[in-house]
This record gives sequence, C-alpha cells and structure tokens, in this order.
Amino acid sequence: MVRSLLSFWTILILSCAAISQRTAPTRAITVISEPSASVWVDGVLYGKTSTDGRLEIKSIAPGVKTLRLRADGFKEKSQPLAAAAKGTITVQLTATTEAGELKFQEAERLTSIDREKAAAAYEEAIKLRPNYAPAYISLARVQSARNEFEKAQSVLNRLKKVSPRNAEASVVEGRLLSDGGEEDKAIAAFKRAIVEGRGFQPEAYTGLGLLYKGRAEASDPDSDEQAANYAEATKNLRVALKQLGTAPDAPTIYQFLGLNLEKQKKYAEAIAIYQEFLRRFPDTPEAESVESFIVQLRKQMKGEQ
Repeated sequence: MVRSLLSFWTILILSCAAISQRTAPTRAITVISEPSASVWVDGVLYGKTSTDGRLEIKSIAPGVKTLRLRADGFKEKSQPLAAAAKGTITVQLTATTEAGELKFQEAERLTSIDREKAAAAYEEAIKLRPNYAPAYISLARVQSARNEFEKAQSVLNRLKKVSPRNAEASVVEGRLLSDGGEEDKAIAAFKRAIVEGRGFQPEAYTGLGLLYKGRAEASDPDSDEQAANYAEATKNLRVALKQLGTAPDAPTIYQFLGLNLEKQKKYAEAIAIYQEFLRRFPDTPEAESVESFIVQLRKQMKGEQ
C-alpha cells in the first residue's frame, strides 16, 4: 500500500512538472528565404526551407537568438532574432561569387555523395579562405566519418591557429577522443566546448550524456559507480534536450534519455519523458514505438507494486 501511494505521488509530481514544461513560454516562427536554405537557431540546425522558401519552427525558447541561413549560390547570413519575435521572419540572402564560399558549398553537397571528393573540396575552400572555420570543422567531421581520426585531429590543430576558441571544434575533438577511448580527455573537450559556447552547446551535452551512459552500462550492476554515471548521463541529456527544443536531432535524444531512465528503473520519469516526446513530435515515425514503451512501463510499474 505504501509503495502504491509512493508511485501515485511520484507520477502526480512528474505529471505536474511535465505540464509546467509544456506551458512554459515558447514561440513559433516561419522563416521565409531562398528555397532549400539551411536554417540554424543559435547554431542548432532546424532543417531546410521548402521549395517555396518557407520553414516552420514550432517551438523556440524566449530570449534573443541568432538566426543563420545558408543556401547554394548565396552568401551565408546571420541576424539577431529579437526576444519577442514570432510569426513570419523574412531573411533576404545576397548572391555570391566568392570562390571560397562556393567551393565550401560544393563540398557540403558532396558529403552525402562522395566523402573523399568532399574532403578534397573542403581543402580547396580552406586554400581559398584560410580563416574559414566552418570548412575546417566540416572537413574534420568528414574525415572522422571515414575513420581518418589522425587526419581529423590534424585539421582541428590547424583550425586552432586561426580560431583558438571554437566551441564546435572542441565538440568534434571530444567525439574523436571518445571514439579513440580517451574518455577523460573527451570529457575535458566537451566541457571546454560548453564554456566556449557560453553554456549553450547541445552537441557537447549530448556527447557527455552518451559517454557517461556508456560508462554506466560498463559498470558493475547496482553499484554506486553505475548509479553516479547514470545520474551524470541523465543530467547532461536533459540539458541537451532543453537546448535542442524541436530541432530534428531532439527525438533521438529523447529516446536515449528515456532508455537511460528505464535502466535506472525510474519508470515514472521515463514515462514523463516519452509523453513529452509524443507532445512535441506526434507525427514522427517513432511515435508508435514510444507509445508502446509507455504501455510496457506502466505494466512493469503495476507488477512491482
């Protein structure tokens, strides 16, 4: 009976927290620009505009943000998004003939077709614009995807000479170190990225969350070490989700977090996360699977009462 009451109050408290999160002030914007323009808010990619140049972003947190757009044949543009801005936001891009930027755009197109050719195009973009930080970072990511970790690290070392405090570069370095098994150095790199990003770096928080999740799964079952690693993973994944909002990467992080909570046997918290996922992303292909997770967790909770 006591456990039943505790479960009831746990679910009630978490439900209230979820309602509070759901009613927290957010805003929707529709960006209008060139067709197929990539749109970032504070460095988080939200997708591309449609063939008619529109992209709806359903939920952005309050406060001043930075809107950044990039489209083939046009100069990349960043502009502030005012704290109260909502509704339609028109961003006019200017056509460019600058060789370095056009070569970078060519490399971006090649990443999904031929990574070797993409890497060569990024190198050409860097030769044309030696201080072009995005080209270095994208090159390092492509080389990492090709398992050329030493080459990727070498590119990041070159970047540090022209952009010594670059949050995204530190994130990529953290991922390289993590993949190489140097977890303590990876943690330091991810934390450095967060500092360089002035607290906003969802990719770094995600990296930390997954690293600690892996440590927990490798720890002795039910040990203090495992509990501490799971707690650290949960903390970082929650921050990553808060910063991602409704960005395309968020659904994956919701599922990582939910699974992390399940492994801690925090079923009520996992249900709350899955319910929040369904509210934010009701039309995703994963929605049906997430609904089944909730059903199974509720059955498991009843069986343990």
